[in-house]
Amino acid sequence: MAVTRLAAEVSDLLSRLIRIDTTNPPGNETAAAELLHEYLTANGVECELYARVPERANLVARIRGTGDGPALLFLSHTDVVLADPREWSIPPFSGEVRDGEVWGRGALDMKGQVAANAVAIASLAREGFEPAGDLIFAATADEEVGDGFGLQWLCDAHPDAVRCEYAINEGAGDRLELGGGVYYLCSTAEKMTAPFNILVHGRSGHASMPGIADNALVKAARLVERIAAYRPEPQLQQEVEAFLRTVLGEVPPATSVVGAARAVHPIAAELVEPLLTPTFAPTMISASQKRNVIPALCEIVVDCRLLPGQRPERIEPMVRAVLGGDVDYDLEWLEAQGGTRSALDTPLWDAVEAFVSQTEPGAHAVPTCTAGFTDSHWLREAFGTVAYGFFPARAMPPEVMAQLIHSADERVPVDDLELGVDWLRHAARTVCG
Repeated sequence: MAVTRLAAEVSDLLSRLIRIDTTNPPGNETAAAELLHEYLTANGVECELYARVPERANLVARIRGTGDGPALLFLSHTDVVLADPREWSIPPFSGEVRDGEVWGRGALDMKGQVAANAVAIASLAREGFEPAGDLIFAATADEEVGDGFGLQWLCDAHPDAVRCEYAINEGAGDRLELGGGVYYLCSTAEKMTAPFNILVHGRSGHASMPGIADNALVKAARLVERIAAYRPEPQLQQEVEAFLRTVLGEVPPATSVVGAARAVHPIAAELVEPLLTPTFAPTMISASQKRNVIPALCEIVVDCRLLPGQRPERIEPMVRAVLGGDVDYDLEWLEAQGGTRSALDTPLWDAVEAFVSQTEPGAHAVPTCTAGFTDSHWLREAFGTVAYGFFPARAMPPEVMAQLIHSADERVPVDDLELGVDWLRHAARTVCG
């Protein structure tokens, strides 16, 4: 009966959160923070709002510990990406519950986890939970854009509000069936986002006489092809090694990893391939603003993701070697973020493994590195926090989930919300209880 009540509670709270449009930009996350504040205070949880500007508030709630244990933070964000109603089967901010699923923008990324975090800490408070260390819940603004209104600002301006030894965030939790085994992914690291611009130089001229000009756009095309075709030498890092050892029973040579993973299941190869090398994806290009003017300058934007521990200055010689020396260009690195990892031999990892084995006997927790990045790196960099991305899901197949995040008809099964609440309650009792 208690589990059923919590399932209804979390789905109702999620529906109400979805009905608050927190599309970023502009965000307007304060309305969501106020809803959570009202819900949590009604359940006896201490809450406070922190805002760099009034309309973009972050909520931090806590059950205070006795002081002789580690602090655990449930981390989440309340902003969402754009949703075009014309692409959706139902209005994207309806929060409708249909066939056991809650529909709407943010259901998966990540208001579903926001609601589960809130219900987990509220239910523990109602039960009189007395942790050894603080149990904290943060629902932050501005994760999707990162303009400095969310966790980054909290770590700088109010560090004591979110300081913790352990944190649970988004990033993984997928249930995979690989080679006859069942595995739940837990993200323990993330790649660094390190975009850069390539500014290609030429000489302008009238488009009716292309022979007298030096078209920067045409020259840029050669560089786009080179960097898109480049495949760096693969290398194994600890997360991939642990994944392979768990799933394959061995760690093959780096050059054979993708093939060995594909032999188990195509999705295994898709998971490990971007984690073996830095990746370079040209995504934007701009040149002349007039049809009849040959551009003297062409700008290429490259989405670059580096492995944990790699830095732009170490990778730049590789990039310049790929681009070659026959085109006149400048290379400008933009702001790099992420690229952090947490250890695997920790009480939080023990909690993940115990929960997986209890929930589904015979299943295994397996570490992975997130090809993108999350807000976890702010905690790791500020406090040395052990931060994992783990919100388990077994009702919705991972390939369906991947197609819905940031896309139309986003939805989450109530059963997965309930499983998430169970996990968070287990983690709280195990890590800081």
